[in-house]
Amino acid sequence: MSDAPITADLPPPEPVRIGLVSISDRASSGVYEDQGIPALRGWLERALHNPVDWVTRLIPDEQDGISATLRELVDIERCDLVLTTGGTGPAPRDVTPEATLAVADKVMPGFGEQMRQISLRFVPTAILSRQEAVIRGRALIINLPGQPKAIAETLEGLPGATPPCPGIFAAVPYCVDLIGGPYLETREAVIAAFRPKTARRPSRG
Repeated sequence: MSDAPITADLPPPEPVRIGLVSISDRASSGVYEDQGIPALRGWLERALHNPVDWVTRLIPDEQDGISATLRELVDIERCDLVLTTGGTGPAPRDVTPEATLAVADKVMPGFGEQMRQISLRFVPTAILSRQEAVIRGRALIINLPGQPKAIAETLEGLPGATPPCPGIFAAVPYCVDLIGGPYLETREAVIAAFRPKTARRPSRG
């Protein structure tokens, strides 16, 4: 008998509203084409069973503008999850972490800690990254790296490494559960969401 999950009788996945914010002076002014939003959306489309309503913003590295955008996406657009890319290094114009902390109700430091652990497998300069994650209202906001390759690595981890290194997205669905958001269902071939047994629903695989 097959161990594959039986999905025929399952209700459809819950819809989710996701905000994607790419923060770059040059991309937002048209100097080069933004790669952050396509990388984020492409990964999430592979990872999630849920139908997604996307809300995207491409903005410059201005602290007040970043904070205003995050407030808009959570308070007005009602996004359940907001992912940012760019502006998390030590350069003077890198102000995404400060802008994110300014709108926080709670800080979730484990996400940034794990992202740096993953990146340290590749480059020692990962210790210069300053990604943050926060909760505002009933939304989770996470700062991600600026490069598409690094975005995928931090989200899905390094399952083939020795030892394996978990990606941060494995913890995102349960975090969203706990703050009152929709039940995010992941495709386990991309990333397996971790939840306590009492919080799990039947899996679609």
